Amino acid sequence: MLPRRIPKRRSEEQRRKRSIAHCNFVRSHACCACGSTAAIEVAHVRTGTDGGMGTKPSDCWTISLCHDCHHRQHQMGESSFEQWAGIDMKYLAREFVKASPKRRELEDMIHV
Repeated sequence: MLPRRIPKRRSEEQRRKRSIAHCNFVRSHACCACGSTAAIEVAHVRTGTDGGMGTKPSDCWTISLCHDCHHRQHQMGESSFEQWAGIDMKYLAREFVKASPKRRELEDMIHV
């Protein structure tokens, strides 16, 4: 039998902020890179956001990517992927927030 698990203690500031409703809204759009409507996933933007090494960013920093483009984003790295796709991921994430039904809640998450 394993010993009891020690819970990680994170300050409120370090805790990733979630919004399932916003992620569903983002997922309802075509791929930002190639325009595909198949296998759409929510991709988190890490560069210049509240994410970090081993920490996924808050859900306000998300864009819609198809499975293939999402895989390519992780494989290439964000700046190379942005050049390849001709997009600005951080700008697109902000545009998704502006159009989101959860806009007011999400704007409080953006500190950058």
